[in-house]
Amino acid sequence: MSPLADTRLVEETDVLIRDLREALAAAGDPARAAQQRAYLKSEMEMHGVGVPATRRIARAAAASHPSLWQEAADWRAVLRRVWDGAERREERFAVLAIIRSRHSAPHADRIDSLALYEHLLRTGRWWDLVDEASHAVGLVVLAHPAAAARMRAWALDSDLWVRRSAIICQLQHKEHTDLDLLRDVIEANQDDDEFFIRKAIGWALRDYARTDGEWVRAFVEAHPRLSPLSRREALKHL
Repeated sequence: MSPLADTRLVEETDVLIRDLREALAAAGDPARAAQQRAYLKSEMEMHGVGVPATRRIARAAAASHPSLWQEAADWRAVLRRVWDGAERREERFAVLAIIRSRHSAPHADRIDSLALYEHLLRTGRWWDLVDEASHAVGLVVLAHPAAAARMRAWALDSDLWVRRSAIICQLQHKEHTDLDLLRDVIEANQDDDEFFIRKAIGWALRDYARTDGEWVRAFVEAHPRLSPLSRREALKHL
Protein backbone atom coordinates (compact mmCIF):
# COMPACT_ATOMS: atom_id res chain seq x y z
CA MET A 1 0.00 0.00 0.00
CA SER A 2 1.35 3.43 -0.91
CA PRO A 3 1.98 6.18 1.69
CA LEU A 4 -0.87 8.18 0.14
CA ALA A 5 -3.22 5.27 0.58
CA ASP A 6 -2.03 4.86 4.17
CA THR A 7 -2.83 8.51 4.86
CA ARG A 8 -6.24 8.16 3.28
CA LEU A 9 -7.00 5.09 5.34
CA VAL A 10 -5.97 6.74 8.59
CA GLU A 11 -7.93 9.91 7.88
CA GLU A 12 -11.11 8.09 6.87
CA THR A 13 -10.85 5.79 9.88
CA ASP A 14 -10.63 8.89 12.06
CA VAL A 15 -13.88 10.10 10.53
CA LEU A 16 -15.52 6.71 11.06
CA ILE A 17 -14.51 6.74 14.72
CA ARG A 18 -15.84 10.27 15.11
CA ASP A 19 -19.14 9.32 13.48
CA LEU A 20 -19.53 6.26 15.69
CA ARG A 21 -18.75 8.15 18.89
CA GLU A 22 -21.10 11.02 18.07
CA ALA A 23 -23.98 8.72 17.16
CA LEU A 24 -23.48 6.49 20.21
CA ALA A 25 -23.22 9.48 22.53
CA ALA A 26 -26.42 10.95 21.10
CA ALA A 27 -28.27 7.66 21.66
CA GLY A 28 -26.83 7.12 25.12
CA ASP A 29 -28.64 6.96 28.44
CA PRO A 30 -26.45 7.66 31.50
CA ALA A 31 -28.76 5.77 33.85
CA ARG A 32 -28.77 2.75 31.58
CA ALA A 33 -25.00 3.05 31.16
CA ALA A 34 -24.49 2.70 34.91
CA GLN A 35 -26.74 -0.37 35.03
CA GLN A 36 -25.10 -2.00 32.01
CA ARG A 37 -21.62 -1.32 33.31
CA ALA A 38 -22.43 -2.91 36.64
CA TYR A 39 -24.10 -5.93 35.01
CA LEU A 40 -21.18 -6.53 32.66
CA LYS A 41 -18.56 -5.69 35.31
CA SER A 42 -17.05 -3.45 32.67
CA GLU A 43 -13.88 -1.51 33.36
CA MET A 44 -14.65 0.54 30.26
CA GLU A 45 -17.12 3.39 30.40
CA MET A 46 -20.41 2.90 28.54
CA HIS A 47 -22.83 5.16 26.70
CA GLY A 48 -25.89 3.17 27.74
CA VAL A 49 -26.98 2.15 24.22
CA GLY A 50 -28.76 -1.18 23.72
CA VAL A 51 -27.48 -3.85 21.37
CA PRO A 52 -30.10 -3.34 18.60
CA ALA A 53 -29.45 0.42 18.52
CA THR A 54 -25.67 -0.10 18.58
CA ARG A 55 -25.96 -2.44 15.60
CA ARG A 56 -28.05 0.08 13.67
CA ILE A 57 -25.56 2.85 14.39
CA ALA A 58 -22.61 0.66 13.41
CA ARG A 59 -24.21 -0.38 10.13
CA ALA A 60 -25.06 3.22 9.27
CA ALA A 61 -21.53 4.38 10.03
CA ALA A 62 -20.05 1.55 7.97
CA ALA A 63 -22.34 2.39 5.04
CA SER A 64 -21.03 5.97 5.07
CA HIS A 65 -17.45 4.80 4.54
CA PRO A 66 -17.59 2.11 1.82
CA SER A 67 -13.97 2.51 0.74
CA LEU A 68 -12.76 1.19 4.11
CA TRP A 69 -14.18 -2.25 3.45
CA GLN A 70 -13.04 -2.93 -0.11
CA GLU A 71 -9.70 -4.61 0.68
CA ALA A 72 -9.33 -7.35 3.28
CA ALA A 73 -6.15 -5.85 4.74
CA ASP A 74 -7.83 -2.43 5.13
CA TRP A 75 -10.91 -4.06 6.67
CA ARG A 76 -8.81 -5.82 9.29
CA ALA A 77 -6.69 -2.76 10.02
CA VAL A 78 -9.67 -0.43 10.41
CA LEU A 79 -11.62 -2.76 12.67
CA ARG A 80 -8.61 -3.42 14.86
CA ARG A 81 -7.92 0.30 15.20
CA VAL A 82 -11.50 1.06 16.19
CA TRP A 83 -11.45 -1.83 18.67
CA ASP A 84 -8.08 -1.02 20.24
CA GLY A 85 -8.86 2.68 20.50
CA ALA A 86 -12.35 2.27 21.90
CA GLU A 87 -13.21 4.64 24.74
CA ARG A 88 -16.64 3.13 25.46
CA ARG A 89 -17.70 -0.51 25.39
CA GLU A 90 -20.31 0.08 22.69
CA GLU A 91 -17.53 1.03 20.27
CA ARG A 92 -16.19 -2.50 20.55
CA PHE A 93 -19.64 -3.95 20.04
CA ALA A 94 -19.94 -1.72 16.97
CA VAL A 95 -16.87 -3.46 15.53
CA LEU A 96 -18.58 -6.81 16.02
CA ALA A 97 -21.74 -5.44 14.40
CA ILE A 98 -19.77 -4.33 11.35
CA ILE A 99 -18.28 -7.82 11.07
CA ARG A 100 -21.86 -9.17 10.97
CA SER A 101 -22.94 -6.62 8.37
CA ARG A 102 -23.04 -6.88 4.58
CA HIS A 103 -19.98 -4.62 4.39
CA SER A 104 -17.86 -7.45 5.77
CA ALA A 105 -19.30 -10.24 3.65
CA PRO A 106 -16.27 -10.56 1.34
CA HIS A 107 -13.85 -10.82 4.27
CA ALA A 108 -15.57 -12.15 7.39
CA ASP A 109 -15.21 -15.85 6.57
CA ARG A 110 -11.64 -15.70 5.25
CA ILE A 111 -9.28 -17.97 7.13
CA ASP A 112 -6.79 -15.13 7.55
CA SER A 113 -9.48 -13.23 9.47
CA LEU A 114 -8.95 -15.62 12.39
CA ALA A 115 -5.95 -13.57 13.52
CA LEU A 116 -8.20 -10.53 13.95
CA TYR A 117 -10.85 -12.56 15.76
CA GLU A 118 -8.29 -14.09 18.09
CA HIS A 119 -7.15 -10.59 19.01
CA LEU A 120 -10.74 -9.58 19.77
CA LEU A 121 -11.15 -12.64 22.01
CA ARG A 122 -7.92 -12.09 23.93
CA THR A 123 -8.60 -8.41 24.52
CA GLY A 124 -12.41 -8.54 24.89
CA ARG A 125 -12.17 -10.96 27.80
CA TRP A 126 -15.83 -11.07 28.81
CA TRP A 127 -18.80 -13.08 27.65
CA ASP A 128 -20.71 -10.37 25.79
CA LEU A 129 -17.85 -9.51 23.46
CA VAL A 130 -16.40 -13.02 23.27
CA ASP A 131 -19.71 -14.68 22.41
CA GLU A 132 -20.39 -12.20 19.62
CA ALA A 133 -16.84 -12.55 18.28
CA SER A 134 -17.30 -16.32 18.33
CA HIS A 135 -20.06 -15.93 15.76
CA ALA A 136 -17.43 -14.51 13.41
CA VAL A 137 -15.08 -17.37 14.23
CA GLY A 138 -17.88 -19.73 13.30
CA LEU A 139 -18.14 -18.19 9.84
CA VAL A 140 -14.54 -19.19 9.17
CA VAL A 141 -14.99 -22.67 10.62
CA LEU A 142 -18.03 -23.22 8.43
CA ALA A 143 -16.29 -22.01 5.27
CA HIS A 144 -12.90 -23.66 5.83
CA PRO A 145 -12.65 -27.20 7.21
CA ALA A 146 -8.93 -26.55 7.70
CA ALA A 147 -9.84 -24.08 10.48
CA ALA A 148 -10.78 -27.05 12.67
CA ALA A 149 -7.11 -27.58 13.45
CA ARG A 150 -6.90 -24.04 14.80
CA MET A 151 -9.97 -24.63 16.95
CA ARG A 152 -8.41 -27.76 18.41
CA ALA A 153 -5.38 -25.68 19.36
CA TRP A 154 -7.61 -22.96 20.80
CA ALA A 155 -9.38 -25.58 22.91
CA LEU A 156 -6.07 -26.15 24.74
CA ASP A 157 -5.14 -22.48 25.09
CA SER A 158 -4.32 -20.98 28.47
CA ASP A 159 -6.84 -18.17 27.83
CA LEU A 160 -10.29 -19.32 28.93
CA TRP A 161 -12.01 -16.95 26.47
CA VAL A 162 -10.15 -18.47 23.53
CA ARG A 163 -11.14 -21.91 24.79
CA ARG A 164 -14.76 -20.79 25.17
CA SER A 165 -14.79 -19.57 21.60
CA ALA A 166 -13.48 -22.91 20.32
CA ILE A 167 -16.37 -24.62 22.11
CA ILE A 168 -19.21 -22.35 20.98
CA CYS A 169 -18.01 -21.36 17.51
CA GLN A 170 -20.34 -23.88 15.85
CA LEU A 171 -23.55 -22.57 17.41
CA GLN A 172 -26.39 -22.58 14.85
CA HIS A 173 -24.40 -24.64 12.36
CA LYS A 174 -27.09 -27.32 12.66
CA GLU A 175 -26.54 -30.19 10.21
CA HIS A 176 -23.27 -28.59 9.08
CA THR A 177 -21.73 -29.03 12.54
CA ASP A 178 -18.36 -30.79 12.51
CA LEU A 179 -19.12 -33.40 15.15
CA ASP A 180 -15.54 -34.60 15.44
CA LEU A 181 -14.48 -31.05 16.19
CA LEU A 182 -17.31 -30.54 18.67
CA ARG A 183 -16.34 -33.74 20.46
CA ASP A 184 -12.65 -32.83 20.57
CA VAL A 185 -13.04 -29.30 21.92
CA ILE A 186 -15.46 -30.48 24.60
CA GLU A 187 -13.32 -33.42 25.66
CA ALA A 188 -10.33 -31.09 25.96
CA ASN A 189 -12.26 -28.97 28.47
CA GLN A 190 -14.60 -31.38 30.26
CA ASP A 191 -12.53 -31.30 33.47
CA ASP A 192 -12.25 -27.51 33.59
CA ASP A 193 -13.94 -26.08 36.69
CA GLU A 194 -14.34 -22.58 35.19
CA PHE A 195 -18.03 -21.57 35.03
CA PHE A 196 -17.77 -19.97 31.58
CA ILE A 197 -16.25 -23.13 30.13
CA ARG A 198 -18.79 -25.47 31.72
CA LYS A 199 -21.61 -23.23 30.57
CA ALA A 200 -20.16 -23.11 27.04
CA ILE A 201 -20.03 -26.91 26.85
CA GLY A 202 -23.66 -27.19 27.88
CA TRP A 203 -24.68 -24.43 25.48
CA ALA A 204 -22.91 -26.01 22.51
CA LEU A 205 -24.52 -29.38 23.20
CA ARG A 206 -27.96 -27.91 23.84
CA ASP A 207 -27.78 -26.00 20.57
CA TYR A 208 -26.86 -29.09 18.58
CA ALA A 209 -29.57 -31.09 20.36
CA ARG A 210 -32.10 -29.15 18.28
CA THR A 211 -30.61 -30.89 15.24
CA ASP A 212 -29.84 -34.33 16.70
CA GLY A 213 -31.01 -34.88 20.24
CA GLU A 214 -30.06 -38.55 20.23
CA TRP A 215 -26.45 -37.74 19.41
CA VAL A 216 -26.29 -35.28 22.30
CA ARG A 217 -27.95 -37.69 24.71
CA ALA A 218 -25.49 -40.43 23.74
CA PHE A 219 -22.56 -38.03 24.03
CA VAL A 220 -23.54 -36.97 27.54
CA GLU A 221 -24.02 -40.58 28.63
CA ALA A 222 -20.59 -41.48 27.24
CA HIS A 223 -18.88 -38.61 29.09
CA PRO A 224 -19.53 -39.03 32.82
CA ARG A 225 -16.81 -36.47 33.64
CA LEU A 226 -18.94 -33.63 32.27
CA SER A 227 -19.87 -31.22 35.05
CA PRO A 228 -23.45 -31.22 36.39
CA LEU A 229 -23.88 -27.76 34.88
CA SER A 230 -22.77 -28.92 31.42
CA ARG A 231 -24.98 -31.99 31.59
CA ARG A 232 -28.01 -30.05 32.78
CA GLU A 233 -27.66 -27.44 30.05
CA ALA A 234 -27.04 -30.04 27.36
CA LEU A 235 -30.17 -32.03 28.20
CA LYS A 236 -32.34 -29.04 29.06
CA HIS A 237 -34.81 -29.49 26.20
CA LEU A 238 -34.53 -33.25 25.70
